[in-house]
Amino acid sequence: MIVGAITVPVVAIVGGGFTGAAVAYHLARLLPEGTARIVVYEPRAMLGGGLAYDTDEPVHRINVPAARMTLLPGDDTHFERWLLETGALADDGEAVTKDGRIFARRSAFGHYVDATLRPLFTAGRIEHRRSRVRTVTATTGGWRIAAADGSVLKADCVVVAATHPSPQAPAVLDRALAGHPAYIPDATVPGALAGISRKDRVLIVGTGLTAADVIAVLDAAGHEGPITAVSRRGLRSRGHTLLPQEPFGDFTTSPARSARELLRRVRRTLEQAARDGITWHAVFDRLRGEGGAIWRALPVTERRRLVRFLRPYWDVHRFRIAPQVEAVIDRRLAAGSLHIHAASLANAALRADGTIAVTFRPRRGGRPFAEHYDTVVVTTGPGHRAILSSQPFLEALAAAGALQLDTVGLGLAVDDDSRAIGTNGEAAETLFIAGPLARGTFGELMGLPQVTEHALLVAQKVAHRMAGARTPRF
Repeated sequence: MIVGAITVPVVAIVGGGFTGAAVAYHLARLLPEGTARIVVYEPRAMLGGGLAYDTDEPVHRINVPAARMTLLPGDDTHFERWLLETGALADDGEAVTKDGRIFARRSAFGHYVDATLRPLFTAGRIEHRRSRVRTVTATTGGWRIAAADGSVLKADCVVVAATHPSPQAPAVLDRALAGHPAYIPDATVPGALAGISRKDRVLIVGTGLTAADVIAVLDAAGHEGPITAVSRRGLRSRGHTLLPQEPFGDFTTSPARSARELLRRVRRTLEQAARDGITWHAVFDRLRGEGGAIWRALPVTERRRLVRFLRPYWDVHRFRIAPQVEAVIDRRLAAGSLHIHAASLANAALRADGTIAVTFRPRRGGRPFAEHYDTVVVTTGPGHRAILSSQPFLEALAAAGALQLDTVGLGLAVDDDSRAIGTNGEAAETLFIAGPLARGTFGELMGLPQVTEHALLVAQKVAHRMAGARTPRF
């Protein structure tokens, strides 16, 4: 793009959920006005919502207090102040807990991000193209972006801020139930649960945050039937403590070099915390804050070992559920209308009466057992193995050798500047990966504070690159 006698570089951000919106916001603030064109591709009407925050379900809540969610690193209460100043909680009587913390609806956070970016749209600093990207192709000196609406853009730099791929349902379910109306392979699709009847016997495959959301949505809709949630370890997401605590422990001084050593250190710290009257929450808050340094200190083989053996235990302590959602789960467990199994799925079959028979293999031995359900819902989390095939432009970039999966199995290979590493082992100068798909290198990039910090890092790297791309035209 040419403005006056200066060639203005173009930055294309593919994906306008929270990560893409945060990169665009910080990039626009870092670059002087008129020095770059920032174009965000996002088919949704609102930037900043994405899969997590573009939801109409009133029981979908942020899973950390509002005082710890922000678009601005260093200003932790920015979102909380926005909630109070705009009256966004006026129709949400359950947002504030008894101890005064705010767990707002997730949609409120999406509107907060959109509102924060709005002045930059108005000023023309950020462009929002409501279309999906079909292809990203390397060209001489840049990239060619082709979108589903038929538009084509020549970009000097591309930031991939794509969302996670859909869940990968267990093969035993897909083989027996694919296409059946009572089988819901992705609970995150809007309206996916609408067909579940009040008395249905429901099986939820997965016991993490998405499973908790499903239970809360069904309960709010008046569901009265029995719900069974199953995962291999039977671990449910934990809740928050009412105690005000500072993060506890130290995991970066002489950091652990193996998953086993890290586990031992965590256990010792938990024991020390308990002796001091401090709950496990404070220890995991420290782990979260130091997650990037902890991760980078581990060799690749130990990162793989940690993901394979310890990740489920980390997830249920790190990704806590809002108190409002926890109350629903506790109530249904106490009433006997919710059961949690630690088991794997051995078989599934449609019965003549239209119900679904599922055979379970208990985790700790014992004989397999079968139960019958009216509906099966999959909440197993992102299918990381399908990242490259999840969107056409990612698949094309991989086929061209510009992208590859990371060595840990969590996302895409990137360097310490979050530049994509191609199949030749070299980092692309102008192709960046932002957000959770960079977890293999940066570690903990699922919690919002870490995603925010990483978005700022990517914006800084791109801004530095763009500063050198502005050239006079004679």
